[in-house]
Amino acid sequence: MLANQGQACEVVAFLAPQSAANTAAATSAWIDCRKYEGDLLFTVYTGAVAAGSITWTFEHATDDSGTGGAAIVPTGGALTAVTTSNDPLVQKCTIPANAIAGYVRVVGTVVTGAVLVSVSMCAHPKYA
Repeated sequence: MLANQGQACEVVAFLAPQSAANTAAATSAWIDCRKYEGDLLFTVYTGAVAAGSITWTFEHATDDSGTGGAAIVPTGGALTAVTTSNDPLVQKCTIPANAIAGYVRVVGTVVTGAVLVSVSMCAHPKYA
């Protein structure tokens, strides 16, 4: 972020730090992102993977119940799957705010948990 963008952005927790034993535990709620402009910057923290792997994906929808939910690929492509051989791993990605239907969630597909996870987003509110 340039100039004062860091000061102007808001930080939104998608997944609080936790140990996720399965995909349901590594999936966030639908978060309302309609008030943001520019890039939505996600920071995905994957800690120790006990066994197996976790693959991160993003979905967008028109409301907080997931109506019209569909996958959306970050600008730079899909994130790297995390296994016991490359953990811990911190990854960032961006999704343009104007490319989403309004609500976003992150899905961590866990194959043989548990895995330590956390996801946050920094974004610039419109008219800030």
